[in-house]
Amino acid sequence: MTTPTTPSSPETQDTLEKTYDPSRLEKRWYDHWVEKKYFHADAQAPKAPWSMVIPPPNVTGSLHMGHALGSTIEDIFTRWRRMAAYNAMWLPGTDHAGIATQTVVERELMKVEGKTRHDLGRDEFIKKVWNWRERSGNRILDQLKALGCSLDWDRLKFTMDPDYSAAVIECFVRLHEEGLIYRAERLINWDVESRTALSDLEVEYKEIQGELYEFAYPLADGSGELVVATTRTETMLGDTAVAVHPDDPRHAGKIGKMIKHPILGYEFPIIGDATLVDMEFGTGAVKVTPAHDPNDFECGKRHNLKMISILDVAGKINDNGGPFKGLSAKEARKAVKAKLAELGLERGSKTMTHSVGFSQRSDTIVEPMLSTQWFVKMEPLAAPAIAAVEEGKVKFVPESWSKTYFHWMNNIKDWCISRQLWWGHRVPAWHCADCKVPTVARTTPDRCAHCGSTKLTQDEDVLDTWFSSWLWPFATLGWPNETRELKTFYPTTVLDTGYDILFFWVARMIMAGLHFMGKVPFRTVYLHTLVTDEKGEKMSKVKGNVIDPLDIIEKHGADSLRFALAWLTTSASQGKNIKFAIGNVDDARRFANKIWNATRFALMNLQDYEPNRFADRTAEGPDGAEFELPERWILSRAQRVSDDVHKALEEFRIADAAQIIYHYIWNEVCDWYIELAKGRLSKDAGPQAAENRWKVQGALVTALDVAMRLLHPFMPFITEEIWQKLPKPDTAPQSIVITLYPITDVRFVDEAGEASMDLVQRVVTAIRSVRAERNIPSIARNAVILTVADDYKKTILDGYKSIVAEQAKCKEVTVRRTGGAPSEPVAVAMAGDVEVMVVLESAADAGAEKDKLQKERAKLVRDVEFYNKRLGNPAFVDKAPPDVIEKDKARLADTHAALAKVDEALARLG
Repeated sequence: MTTPTTPSSPETQDTLEKTYDPSRLEKRWYDHWVEKKYFHADAQAPKAPWSMVIPPPNVTGSLHMGHALGSTIEDIFTRWRRMAAYNAMWLPGTDHAGIATQTVVERELMKVEGKTRHDLGRDEFIKKVWNWRERSGNRILDQLKALGCSLDWDRLKFTMDPDYSAAVIECFVRLHEEGLIYRAERLINWDVESRTALSDLEVEYKEIQGELYEFAYPLADGSGELVVATTRTETMLGDTAVAVHPDDPRHAGKIGKMIKHPILGYEFPIIGDATLVDMEFGTGAVKVTPAHDPNDFECGKRHNLKMISILDVAGKINDNGGPFKGLSAKEARKAVKAKLAELGLERGSKTMTHSVGFSQRSDTIVEPMLSTQWFVKMEPLAAPAIAAVEEGKVKFVPESWSKTYFHWMNNIKDWCISRQLWWGHRVPAWHCADCKVPTVARTTPDRCAHCGSTKLTQDEDVLDTWFSSWLWPFATLGWPNETRELKTFYPTTVLDTGYDILFFWVARMIMAGLHFMGKVPFRTVYLHTLVTDEKGEKMSKVKGNVIDPLDIIEKHGADSLRFALAWLTTSASQGKNIKFAIGNVDDARRFANKIWNATRFALMNLQDYEPNRFADRTAEGPDGAEFELPERWILSRAQRVSDDVHKALEEFRIADAAQIIYHYIWNEVCDWYIELAKGRLSKDAGPQAAENRWKVQGALVTALDVAMRLLHPFMPFITEEIWQKLPKPDTAPQSIVITLYPITDVRFVDEAGEASMDLVQRVVTAIRSVRAERNIPSIARNAVILTVADDYKKTILDGYKSIVAEQAKCKEVTVRRTGGAPSEPVAVAMAGDVEVMVVLESAADAGAEKDKLQKERAKLVRDVEFYNKRLGNPAFVDKAPPDVIEKDKARLADTHAALAKVDEALARLG
C-alpha cells in the first residue's frame, strides 16, 4: 500500500482552516505546481509515455461549459496517468481561428478607428491582429489554469507560431507535389457576410419556412411552355437549361427544343436527365442553374451546359443579372417575381418548409457559387483512415460513433481549403503574370517554375483553419523535423473532444497522421457530448440559460465544478447530452465540506501519531499488527476501491469512478470508519484503547490518504491541501501530484473481514431504521435481539455485538439461533436473513407498533386478495404470457410470507 509525503509546500501548518474556502487555496496551489514544473514531461525520461493534445480552443474564446467538461475529462486522465507512474504529457495550445479572429479585430478596428482592414492594407491589418492576440489571446489559457488543468505549459503551441507555420507550408507543398492538392473552378459554399469560401462541413442546415414559386418558361418556337418551381426565384437569371425526365410522357418530344429567357433574351435547351428529375414532383420540369446549385452543377457537367454566375462576393446581383444588377439576393427575388407577374408568366406559389444552408461562422445563408479555389483530394487519404478504424488501430468511445465516422468517410468529398481572408497561413503559391500557372514552393521563389518569368505574385488566400489543425498531434511535437518529442509522444494515447467536430478535426487528423507519419495520431477517441441546461435545452444567450463556469469557480471553487461534471459523464459515455444544473455543483460542494470536516476531526486526533512506526509495523502486511475488525475492514476496502477505480478509468467510465470514490469517502470513511474510530481515539477510552491508538490512527490516515489520492484527478486542489496536512513517512514525495495512484496491495485484502463488517453494518442499519420509523428518541437505549439461522453468523455477531451496540445505541445485544418469541413487545426488521427485534420499552411504544403492523397487515391482505383473484381469473391466465403468471405467483408467495411475519409480530404484542 502506497503512503504519502512530507512536502515543501506553500503552507505547512498541521491543521485545516475551520471552514473550507476554495478561494484561499486554489490559485496558491496551482502557482506552486507550475513553479515546481510538476506538469512537465521530459521526453527523455525512462518511464512509459502517455500523451494527449488539447483540442486547441480558439484564440478568441473564453471558457464555456463545453470547454469545462472536456478539459475536466482530459485533466482527470492526465493526472491519473501521471500518478500511475507514466511519463504523462498533456500539450496545451490555441488555434488562430481565421474567420472568428479576423471578424473580432475588424469590428474593433471599425469601432475604435472607424476604419476597415482595406483602409489599412494587408500588412498593417495583420500587425493589428497580432497586437490583439498579445493583449487578449491567452485569456482562455488563464481560465484553464483556474479550472486546475495540469497542462505542460513548457510545450504551449499556437497555430501561427513560426515552426508550426512551417509545418503547414510543408504539408501543403508535399500534398501538391503528390497531386493531392489542386486548384480548380468548382461550385463552393460562399459566406456572404465573411466573404470567403467554406468547406461543406462549415455549413449547417436549418429547416425554415419558404415559398415554392411556380412560373412558366415559353418555348422559343412558340409551341408551348414549361412550368417550373423554385424557392430561389432570382437564380432564374442564371438558368442555362430546363431538365425533364427522358421517360416522362408529358414532355415527350420537348427534349432538344430551346427556351428563350423571358427577361434576359438568351436561349437555352430542354434536356433529359433521369438523375436530376423526379417525375412525381411538380410538373416534372426542373430549372437548371449550374453556377448556383450543387445538383445543377453536376447536371451541367454531364450535359456541358454554360455556367452563368449571377452573384458577386457581396451576394449582390452582378452584370449577368441585367436590370437587377446591384440588388441583394433577397431584393432580386422580389423584383424578379414582380417582372414575371408583369409578363404573365406567374403560375402560383405555396408555402413550404425546406432545408437551407447557413454559415457556421456568421450564421448567414450560404450561397452556392462558382469559384476558383484550392482543394484536397480526399478519397486517397480517406481509405487508410477507414481501414485504421476497421482494424481497431483507432477506437471510438462510445463505439457507436464509428458508424457515423464510416458513413461520412465512405461518402467524402474533396475539401475546399482556401479562404478569402488575411489572417491565417497564406497559400504558398505564386501566380505568374505571363504563363498564368502557379508555382507552389516552401519559400518565396525568384522566378516562375514553369516559364522562368520573374513576374510573380503570392496567392491572396489563406488556408482553412482546419487545414492547420489537422496536423496538431505531430506538428506540435516538431514535425517535419525528427524530434525526440515525436519519437517519445507520438502517437498520442487518447484524444478527448466533442462529437460535433468528429469530421472537422478528428477524421482529418487520422488522415493526416497516417499520411505524414505512417501511424494513427491517437489510439482512443473519447467523444463527449454537449452540456445542456437541466431541461435538456442547448445553452444560449438568447434563451438566457447560459451557465458561466468562471462564475461557478468563483462561488463554489473549481473542484466542485469538476466533480459535478465528472459525476454527469455517464450521459456522455452513452452518447446523450449532459443536463447540467447548479444543484449538481451544490452537491459536490457539500461533498467537499464533508471531506474537509472529516479531515479536521482526524487531524485533531493525530498529534501524537508516528507515521514511520505504522509503516514499519505494516511493512510485511497487517497480520502482525493484530488489527481489530474496523481497521481490517477499512484497510481492505481501500484496496478494493483502488482496484475498482482503476478499472473504471481504464474503461473510460469516468462517472463510475467518481461515484465509487464518493461512496468510499462519504459512506465508508466518514459515516462508518470515523464513527467507529471516535470512541477508541478518545483520551478516556482506557488503557487497551491507548495501547491500540496507533493502529486506529494509522488506519484512519491510510484511509484518508488513499481517498485523497483516488480523488486527486477529480478534485486536485482540496486533495492537495488535505494530503499535505496528513502525517507521512519520511520517504514520501513533495506533492500529491507526483505520488503514486493507489494500487491494490493483496496483503491488505481481507475478504472475511469485509464480510463480517458487512453483516454488522446491515444489522446496525436495520436497527437505525426501526428507531427512525418508530420515532424512538435518540437518548433511548433499547435492548436488541438478533435471531440468526446459522452458527457462522451467530459467531460473527456475538464477537462484534459491542460494535452493534455502540453504533446503533443499544443497551444490550442478544444473539441467538432461531427460537421462540420474546416475552417483551418488539419492533421487527430484517437484515438479510437476520431477524432484528428492537425491544419496545413502554406500552405507548407497543401500542404504536401494533397500530403500524395492523395497517401493514391490512395492505398485505388486500395484496393477497388481488393476486388470488387475478390468478383465479381464466380470462387472465389463458391470455397472459407464462413469465407474467410465474411472477404473479412469486409475488403471492412473498406476500403470504410477509403476512406470516406480521402475524408473528402481532402475536408477540398480544
